[in-house]
This record gives sequence, structure tokens and C-alpha cells, in this order.
Amino acid sequence: MKSPFLSMIQEHMYTQRYAKSTISCYLYWITAFIRFHNLLHPKTLDEEAVEQFLSHLANQQNVAANTQAQALNALVYMYKEIIKQPLSLSLKFNKSHRQQKLPIVLTEREIAALLTHCPHQHLLAVSLLYGSGLRLMEVLRLRVQDIDFDYHCIRIWQSKGGKSRVVTLAAHLIEPLHQQIKVVSAYLQRDIQNKQYAGVWLPHKLRDKYKSANKQLGWHYLLPSHKLSIDPETQQLRRHHLDPRQIQRAVKTSAKRGKITKPVTPHTLRHSFATHLLQNGADIRTVQAQLGHTDVRTTQIYTHVIQQGAQGVTSPLSKIATDQITPFSKVK
Repeated sequence: MKSPFLSMIQEHMYTQRYAKSTISCYLYWITAFIRFHNLLHPKTLDEEAVEQFLSHLANQQNVAANTQAQALNALVYMYKEIIKQPLSLSLKFNKSHRQQKLPIVLTEREIAALLTHCPHQHLLAVSLLYGSGLRLMEVLRLRVQDIDFDYHCIRIWQSKGGKSRVVTLAAHLIEPLHQQIKVVSAYLQRDIQNKQYAGVWLPHKLRDKYKSANKQLGWHYLLPSHKLSIDPETQQLRRHHLDPRQIQRAVKTSAKRGKITKPVTPHTLRHSFATHLLQNGADIRTVQAQLGHTDVRTTQIYTHVIQQGAQGVTSPLSKIATDQITPFSKVK
């Protein structure tokens, strides 16, 4: 059974509209921190205890740098938001130096196979993952008014790290998006007939500034859930966006049906978007802006992908005359 302390953190993050995956991740690392210190309450532990835990992750657990950073972010959140004793910026701990893995990238042919076998009801969402290089939650949190048909772009608001950006919109998706907005409009017309319907969820500042926006089409989710549900923050009846697990399953199933042997997740499509842009001659700064990376070094990982194999190094085997090698077909 979850402790009252962890339940409080979960509820606090829930009301701040953190993604379920982020909440789960933070609770995991906070729990690991508490167990590492023999179930002592974090309020009784100082910054040295935090440093010991983070060093343990690097030295004994050999976690990747990104994983160690996740643990640090979870503890920073806990001490700042829950315990009200923010950690200093001068923490001293051994940082993980395990090399970051190269991202898995699909070929254009594999992308085509995946989209061909994608269920119709999820094809638009999956197409946006690849066509605009979006993260899964960026796709699901899109509002109708975030689509700019005049300039063929999509506006992403308050994404990872609180950053906003403008990304490209594939011309191929314009008509499907118009059709999807008609679906959203039909949902809205039906929902407002329900006296209990409280409109779509809006952040507090927007909720206060635009009193009637929660029942306007532009503010509703582009990919709405098929049923109404109770908002855990306000206990009001609303229509949320699709559950991310639906898209995750759709991607996995489509890859299997398309006979793609690589492990594929929604984020694989984002990796593929970036790599294909670079292969087609896009400037790395342009790709950086499209992905919303703060540091161009994060984007440079994709240059390493396209430099592998034939695009980077020619195998010496290829330089040997074919008549000097026994054809594989003749090997018994």
C-alpha cells in the first residue's frame, strides 16, 4: 500500500497537471531514495543524503546520465514543492558517464509500412508523431486552434521544460485534420447538451482570463477521448484527450503487422523524423528548432546515426574483388 507521503505527492502533481508518466517516474525515484536511506522520511535527510543517493546510482547502479538526471529532477521537485526546502545548485555527486545509446531509426520504407498497417482511428495521431516530429504527449495535448492551416504549421505550447515552439505541418495531413475537427465539433455539440458538462480543462490563468473558453471549439482537444470522465482536480465532468496507451499499442501493433523487426515506440517516429530531415539536407539548427532542443548537442546525436555504415565508413570488405571471395550461395 502506498504511503500517505507518496499519495500526497501524487495528488499534488496531479493537480498541477503533470503527465501520468512523469508522476510515475518521480514517485519511483522518490521511493528508491527513501529505501536507500532505510525508510527515513526525506524531511530528516539533508543534501549530503541526496548526493550519496545520486552517486550510488552512478557508481553501483551504473545508470545512464539521463536516468540519473530523472532521479535528480524528482528529488528537486520533492524538496521544493512538498518539503519546502529547495536543494542548492551546488550539489556534489559523481555524475554518470555511461554513454548515451544511439536512437533507433526507421527507414522511409519502414515508416510507410507502419502507416499502411496503422488502425484508421489512430492514423492521424501516428502520422503527426512522424510528420511533425512530436512527442506523444505533445500530440495528445494539441487543441483545435493549435493547427495553423494558413501557414502549414502547428503551435506547441508549454512542452518539455516549459518551452513553446512552432513545427511543420505536412500538407498530406490538412484534409484529415479538417475532418478530425468536424469530429471534435460534433462531440462538443453533443456535450453542451449535457447540463453536467463543465467544458474542456484549461490551465488556471487561462481559466480565469477566458471565462467561456472551456466550451469553445478552438480550446478543445484535437484528439478527444470517446467518453466523458471526471476531472480529478475539480471533480467536474469533462472530455479529456486520448489515453497515450492507445497510441503506444497502435504503434507497436502496426510495426508488427508491417513486419518491422526493430523495437518501435512512438518516440522512434520522432527520432526518424529528425534523422530523415538531416538526410534530406536540412540544417542541424533547423532540426534543433523543430524538435525543441535547448542545446544543439542533443540534436547532434542524429548526425551520428546517419554517419554509421555506408554513409560514414566504407567496409574494407567492399574493396576486395568479388572473384577473391567465395559466394555465399556456394558455401555449404
